[in-house]
Amino acid sequence: MRQSEMLVPTLREAPAEADAAGHRWLLRSGMIRQLAAGIYSYLPLGRRILLNVERIVREEMDRAACQEVLLPIMQPAELWEESGRYTQYGPELMRLKDRHAREFALGPTHEEVVTALARDEVNSYRKLPFTLYQIGTKFRDERRPRFGLLRGREFIMKDAYSFASDWEELDRTYQSMNTAYSRILERCGLEYIRVEADAGTIGGQGETHEFMALADVGEDTIVTCKHCGYAANLEKAGYQISKSSAKNPGKAEASADLKMVEKADGNTEGDTLVRIQTPGVRTINELSAFVGKDAKHMIKTLLYQADGQLVAALVRGDHEVNDITLKQVLGVEELILADETALASHPKLTVGFLGPIGLDLPIVVDADVAAMERAITGANEVDVHYSNVVPGKDFALDKVDRIRFAAEGDGCPTCGEALVFTKGIEVGHIFKLGTKYSDAMGASFLDRNGRQCAPVMGCYGIGVSRLMAAIAEQYAGEDGIRWPSAIAPYHVHLIPMSWKDEHQRELTLELEQQLLDAGYSVLVDDRDERPGVKFKDSELIGLPVQIVIGRGAAEGQVEFGSHVLAAQGESKRISLSAQEAVSQVKEQLL
Repeated sequence: MRQSEMLVPTLREAPAEADAAGHRWLLRSGMIRQLAAGIYSYLPLGRRILLNVERIVREEMDRAACQEVLLPIMQPAELWEESGRYTQYGPELMRLKDRHAREFALGPTHEEVVTALARDEVNSYRKLPFTLYQIGTKFRDERRPRFGLLRGREFIMKDAYSFASDWEELDRTYQSMNTAYSRILERCGLEYIRVEADAGTIGGQGETHEFMALADVGEDTIVTCKHCGYAANLEKAGYQISKSSAKNPGKAEASADLKMVEKADGNTEGDTLVRIQTPGVRTINELSAFVGKDAKHMIKTLLYQADGQLVAALVRGDHEVNDITLKQVLGVEELILADETALASHPKLTVGFLGPIGLDLPIVVDADVAAMERAITGANEVDVHYSNVVPGKDFALDKVDRIRFAAEGDGCPTCGEALVFTKGIEVGHIFKLGTKYSDAMGASFLDRNGRQCAPVMGCYGIGVSRLMAAIAEQYAGEDGIRWPSAIAPYHVHLIPMSWKDEHQRELTLELEQQLLDAGYSVLVDDRDERPGVKFKDSELIGLPVQIVIGRGAAEGQVEFGSHVLAAQGESKRISLSAQEAVSQVKEQLL
C-alpha cells in the first residue's frame, strides 16, 4: 500500500477530550475519529486492526466448533417484553418506533433474538448441542461515554450463544469457550486475568467469569490474592470478616478497634448513649475530623428504594455498600439510592445525620457493623450524632449479612492472605444462563424420553472494538502505540527518504516484493515529505518493523528498526544490508 494514496490524517496534538493514553494515540495516529459522544469512525488503519482482531476471534470460534450467523440489530420490543428485560434493562437500552408506531430496540445484546430463533427451529435433542456466534455492531446509551472506544454508545462485539440439552453439555461448552477466550487474548498480545464476576443485566443461573485486560485506566477493580491465585471482580469479590462476626454475625460481640468512644469534650462514657452536637457535619470525613476518630469507628446509614420500598443499609464508615449484593440479599428486582422525592414522605429522615436508632424502616446490617463493640452514628436529627452506640443493644440486628465491597487488605476468602487491588478493562464475559431465557420465551425440545424440556443456554461476549482499545492502552508508549504483529495494520513500514531518488525507489520496490512474497503486509511511505515528518508519522502508526531506505540504497544498505529491538534496549535503528533486513523480518515476525 502506498501511503500517499491512503487516508492517514495524523495529528501533532491530541484533542482535549482524549483522557487516556491509548485513546490519544488512536486519534493522533489517524486511526479513529469521533462523530458524536461515544460514536467513532474507523479510518483505514484502524479498520485493518479491527479486521485482524475479528480474524483471530473468528478463527478461535471456528476452532471451538461454533457456527457464525448474523442477527438483526433492530429487535421487536415484544421479544424483550417476553424475557422481562424491556423495563429492567433501563435507559441504556436504545428504543425507537417505526412509521407504524411499533416499538423496537437497538440491540446491546441478542439473547432474546437467538432464543426466539431456537424456539422456532429446534424441537428435538438430536439438534443439540450447538453454539451460534456473530460479530457485529451493538448499541448502549451510556450515560457518560469515556476513554474513547473503551466506553462507547456504538461498539463492535462478538457474541455467542450455546444451546444444550442439559447442564453437563453446557459445562463442556463453557470450558471450551473459556479456552477459546484465553487463546484470543494471548494471540492479541494482551496481559489479562480471568475473574469471578456478576451476571448483571444479562442474568443467569450459573457461574460467570470476566476476562480483564490489566490497565491503570480500567474502570473495573480486580481483587486478587497473590498467595492462592483467587481473582474476582470487585462486585463479586469475597473476603473474610472478623472472627467475632464469623462466630455469631447476629450479635455485637467484639471489636478490638474501639473499647470506648470519647465525647466531643474528651471525656468518656461507659454504656450510656452520648449525644454529640455536630453543627454542619454531614459526611463521614467531616465527622471523623470533628471527633478525632477513624472512619472505621463509625456507622454509615444509606437509604435505598427496593422495588419502591425504603430500606436502610448499614456499613462501617470506611466501607462501601455493594449494591449488587444488597439487591440479592433483599431479593428485589430494582434497587436504587433513595432520592429527595422518595424521602419527601419521611420528613424525619435528615440526609447527613441518618442513623439506625429509632429508624422505623427495614434495616440490613453489614456483618462488620454487627461485630462493632461501640460506634458513632447519626441521630436522625439535624446537627446531632450519637456516640457509644452498641449494635444489638441500641438498634436491632434482625437482618445481618455481608453487604459491603471487599476492601484492600481484607483476608482472601480462600486462604486468608491479604487481598490486592488492581485496575482492569473488561474485554470478555462468559455466562451460564441456564433456562432463564428459554423458560421465559417458551423455547423447548423433546428429550430422549419424549419429555418437553427447555434448552440450557450459555452466553459468551467479547468486545472487538474494546479489545483494540485495551491493546492500545497496554502498548501505548512515549511516541505512539507499538502494535503487536498479530493485529498491526501492516507488518512492515518501508520509509524511503526520497521517493524521487532512483536507487531508493528501486530498493524499496524490491524489498516490498520480497516481503509480500513472504506473506507480510507492507506500507510504503512514498510521500514527498521531510524525513522528520516521515519518522514522526511512522512512530505514531507504530508498525512492528520499520526499514529506512536512504543514502546507502545504492550499496544495498538500509536502517532496520523494530519493536523487538526497542524492547531489548537497542538503538532505534541498526544498519543492515537489504537481505539481512528481510531475514530479520522473518526472524522477528514468526
